[in-house]
Amino acid sequence: MGFIAFLILGLIAGAIAKAILPGRQGGGWLVTLVLGVVGALLGGWIGGMIFGSGLQEFFSLQTWLLAIGGALIVLLVYGLVTNRGARR
Repeated sequence: MGFIAFLILGLIAGAIAKAILPGRQGGGWLVTLVLGVVGALLGGWIGGMIFGSGLQEFFSLQTWLLAIGGALIVLLVYGLVTNRGARR
């Protein structure tokens, strides 16, 4: 998968993860893109470690599920970090 396709995958996966998570998450499109790309990398790494497969092709269901799952994890961690700083 190319670099531009990976950025698009990360942006869409991050937006879907934001829509799935309850509550309000901060950050705009740039934060969504960065968290989505980091989440896609994390999902690909986890998929490689557990299932023996990572991010293969852009239009593969496995790729999208791993990217969205990784983005959900990253968004949860991001929400915990940013909420803790706001409470002080």
